[in-house]
Amino acid sequence: MNIKPSATIRQNYNEIAELCKTTGEPVFLTKNGEGDLVVMDIEAYSRREKMLKLREELLSIEEERLHGEPGYSIDDVTKMMNQAIMEVRHAGA
Repeated sequence: MNIKPSATIRQNYNEIAELCKTTGEPVFLTKNGEGDLVVMDIEAYSRREKMLKLREELLSIEEERLHGEPGYSIDDVTKMMNQAIMEVRHAGA
């Protein structure tokens, strides 16, 4: 975990940016010894947001399943995926 005082970002922006990019980890900035901000590389942020969105979708599907919503067989999913692929191919033509 990378922890730096908040003054570091004002004084060494390039160093903080490089640290975020090379490690792929966020940098936690403190102010008066307390947590204040988190800075991270935009690519790492995008990956994190996509992962969180996927987890939310999976949790929602699992909740639906637990409440008795009907599921799909592998054959059903295969048919739906093939249909989606065909729609995308025809939309691009």
